[in-house]
Amino acid sequence: MSSAWLLVNAVSALLLPPLNLLLLCAAGVLLRRRWPRLGGGVAMLSLAVLLGLSTHAGVRLLARPLENRIPVLDMAQASNAEAIVVLGGGRSRNAPEYGDLDVPRPNVLARLRYAARLQRQTGLPLLVSGGKPEGAAQSEAALMARVLREDFRISVQWLEEESDNTAQNAAFAAALLRQAGISRVLLVTDALHMPRSQRIFEQTGLEVIAAPTSYIGQGALHPADFIPNAGALRDSHYALHEWIGLLWYRIAYRPRPVLPSAL
Repeated sequence: MSSAWLLVNAVSALLLPPLNLLLLCAAGVLLRRRWPRLGGGVAMLSLAVLLGLSTHAGVRLLARPLENRIPVLDMAQASNAEAIVVLGGGRSRNAPEYGDLDVPRPNVLARLRYAARLQRQTGLPLLVSGGKPEGAAQSEAALMARVLREDFRISVQWLEEESDNTAQNAAFAAALLRQAGISRVLLVTDALHMPRSQRIFEQTGLEVIAAPTSYIGQGALHPADFIPNAGALRDSHYALHEWIGLLWYRIAYRPRPVLPSAL
């Protein structure tokens, strides 16, 4: 298991709902002993925010601005690409209906479905990217390639199996593609994940044509969108993860200035 991956997940749990808001609520309860009004206000505010993030209306507020940064793929642009890159995003372990094999998570399956559609429309070769940060025996890329082969009847040209995060997805995939003389790709990932992914892939020197999928913040509001539910809280967690990730990548992976050659 990657220690860096474990650390990132631990920090994310502290920064993201529901744990961050539950801890804030607990802090408010403790503050009430000395400052009753302040402590009560903190506790009530944290619970109110948690309630809001547990609705699809709250999800829209977080997700839509990110999803709307990059438009849906125009197939006229796809004709200029030289390959399709699909990013991994986790696994479901020991699926009993598949003989206890690991399988890609549902959001990754949605990426694979869209990639399969694009491959049939364009005929472009596929690269799947994802390592084994949890210490599994098989990489996410291998799981994705198996699903594309067995369920979609599509073969994969390249497997990038060493990455633990999006930045490594970009660096390692770009290295494989450069060896094949490819510089322009269709990038497939969730619409929420696309702003961070496109930015980091372009920093490797690749020309990226975004192919986002799995939108969660679109459509008109419905009265049921204001009813709290666990699925909405999960989506809010994902959206906040991407906002924090985008900020972190701007700091940690800032493009280096090109220095003039010494005369």
